[in-house]
Amino acid sequence: MTDLFATDEHTLFRDTVRHFVEKELRPRAREFDEMGRIDKTLYKKMGDLGMLGLRYDEKWGGAGLDYSYTTILFEEIGRCDNAGVSMGISVHTDMATPSLHQFGSDDLKREYLVPAIAGEQVSAIAVTEPSAGSDVSGIQTRAERDGDEWIINGSKIYITNASVADWLCLLAVTNPSAGYGGFTQILVPTDVPGFRYDLLDKIGMWGSDTGQLFFENVRVPVAHTIGEIGRGFQQQMMQFQDERLVGCISSIAGAQDNWETTRKWAEERVLFGKPLSKMQVTQFKFVEMLTQITAAREMIYACVRELDAGRDATELITMAKLFCGRVSRQVADECIQLHGGYGYMKESGAGRAYVDSRLISIGGGSDETMIHYLAKQLGF
Repeated sequence: MTDLFATDEHTLFRDTVRHFVEKELRPRAREFDEMGRIDKTLYKKMGDLGMLGLRYDEKWGGAGLDYSYTTILFEEIGRCDNAGVSMGISVHTDMATPSLHQFGSDDLKREYLVPAIAGEQVSAIAVTEPSAGSDVSGIQTRAERDGDEWIINGSKIYITNASVADWLCLLAVTNPSAGYGGFTQILVPTDVPGFRYDLLDKIGMWGSDTGQLFFENVRVPVAHTIGEIGRGFQQQMMQFQDERLVGCISSIAGAQDNWETTRKWAEERVLFGKPLSKMQVTQFKFVEMLTQITAAREMIYACVRELDAGRDATELITMAKLFCGRVSRQVADECIQLHGGYGYMKESGAGRAYVDSRLISIGGGSDETMIHYLAKQLGF
């Protein structure tokens, strides 16, 4: 076991999460697909077990732990046989709440972060728009100040937890002439007048809901500003680092689970008088897949060590996002191939993993965007 998880506390926490996954998530994996969303009661159960605020201040109900515990959480949840469920949970824990914890006022934290950590409220991150995906600077949703209120107009798209979220961490334009200094993060409750959503029909990730959000003269207090007015772009870039790393952790955990399930299939599937696993070409594929999975996992652990040491891991996380996405896709492709015709059935775990894995190289910043960022960081 890596030095990252060397204590008895790490082992106990992993056992707790694994038990939760085996009892609450894996048996209901197909049910969540049919629902098209996660059962909200699961968030409360996770909150009761202390899983939703691992790195957050104990003052707000968090556990005050380091990133190694977040790694354990999503290594185990990533093996729940439903990547959509893992994504929905991670949106709440590591995509919508980090800015609130780091930059939000005490009043906002009391009203929204505390119940989010307890699992009594669910959150979502509202950044992507029809005309602005990986290029966050292109968003057009406006928040105009009217006294002590923001008036918000615009739309967001491809938003996970659209139908279950109690509040949004919204990125909006508050000063169109200020460039990167013209964006602000605003907390928007979803029960306000003028807000609505439409659900979207995805090719995968069926276990979580995804929708388009609409804001028509939505009013929220200026006190709902997260951090400083005009610093939203920079705050969101920091929040993206949590999103990307957690995406890496859960996707590689899912790839490992897919590898193990496919190996069992290959040991039982008989072709030409012998198990598929006894064919050399099959064995070579399993070796190559596991090598890639192991390399990706070690890259993730390198990121975690940097973060826990208090160092900037942006460049390494960007590399990990690029590499883990590709590994996840490659493993899913090989596993569905090894399953043959059954792999192409919706009931097949390999088939679901195949469509689910495609998102990791798109969401949270596409592969091409990661390469663009890395080229700039390297001075090209």
